[in-house]
Amino acid sequence: MKPLLPMLVLLFLASTCASAVEPADFDLWKGSLVQGAGKRLRPKIDDQKFAWEPMGTYKNHLIGISHRDGDGSAELHENQVDIWIVEAGEATLIEGGKIVDPKTVKPHEVRGVSIEGGTSRQLSAGDIVHINANIPRQLKIPKSFTYLVIKVDNE
Repeated sequence: MKPLLPMLVLLFLASTCASAVEPADFDLWKGSLVQGAGKRLRPKIDDQKFAWEPMGTYKNHLIGISHRDGDGSAELHENQVDIWIVEAGEATLIEGGKIVDPKTVKPHEVRGVSIEGGTSRQLSAGDIVHINANIPRQLKIPKSFTYLVIKVDNE
């Protein structure tokens, strides 16, 4: 009986450690967290006029909040679908077309100075956007813009 006890303890510890690194089965972010994101992120704005707050990373997707106080660069994600939920502000989304002066900035992510030949769409609070992988996109922002981002890995 005594040799069994250390083995059970080891099994318990191994299962506890393994579950600690697994993504949660359920997460909840209250509306107040999302609604206050712009004010919370504004002091963290970088030289690209952008701030990001990660919320959760899972097996095939991640969730976070973005805040911009100016235009973003043109970009394209080769292996990720973007879903945006606009929390506050207004922007013009240019999607499609071709990225001008494209450069790979990290694996599977291309950025450039602008988009040539894309379609402009107006975005405001409450809008939901779905952009497939390999579609160029760029945000033009007159003041400030806060949006929830869900990035889903393409299979």
